[in-house]
Amino acid sequence: MKKKVRLSETENDNMLAEYDFTEKKGVRGKYYRAYRQGHTVKIYQNEETVNVQYFTSEDGSVMLDPDVRKYFPDSEAVNTALRSLIPLIQHNH
Repeated sequence: MKKKVRLSETENDNMLAEYDFTEKKGVRGKYYRAYRQGHTVKIYQNEETVNVQYFTSEDGSVMLDPDVRKYFPDSEAVNTALRSLIPLIQHNH
């Protein structure tokens, strides 16, 4: 059984007490598709000026689907697996 740890009990307590993440109320992947398409950030500098920036995935970045991510949790695991496939791809071309 996991012990719930309150934020005030952690060593590096940078978060305010009202940001309590102990209850699972969020929905995993709720904005997944929209995030992959890109997103807009509006920065209000004063009452008259708004700086709008549009972000897309960085060139070369890859977003893994959840079922794949459980087998390849980090970049090193993904790169190792893909490198093992390169000889097969080169052999078929």
